[in-house]
Amino acid sequence: MKKQNLPIILLSLLLGLLLLGYFMKNNLNNFIAEKLRASAGTEVILSGEQWVDSLFNYTKNGENFEFTLLQFKSTGCTICKQMEPVLAEIKSAPKIKVNVVELNVMNPNSQNVMQYFGISAVPTQLVLNNEGVELFRNYGFIAASELKLKFHQQ
Repeated sequence: MKKQNLPIILLSLLLGLLLLGYFMKNNLNNFIAEKLRASAGTEVILSGEQWVDSLFNYTKNGENFEFTLLQFKSTGCTICKQMEPVLAEIKSAPKIKVNVVELNVMNPNSQNVMQYFGISAVPTQLVLNNEGVELFRNYGFIAASELKLKFHQQ
């Protein structure tokens, strides 16, 4: 192998790894989320379950929502800002009764909730059913049309 080919080989390898990482990002995020959930102590799990049950179990608390859309975000996150019109569109969708809730990961009060759900990246969107059970999870940007399909598939 000549020294002239080494940069091309290294560049090809790097490009291949980047593409692999891009296509495997959801698997990686799910793996990290599971590890975060597994590391959560009993107190975090119980408080998370109580929090979800009290706020998002609409069969118990009588609220008139079919779903909850939780978005974990950060103040300086560009993609989180791009999600704002999407969330507004979901809130105003006439055929779906969705409670849209945004949680800032920089808020210390959100830390237990993040650990309970295993949030490892922002933005992360979770769709919960009317009993507070997670139905769908997305990392990054998602279009309103894709989100609406998730509500109609349930």
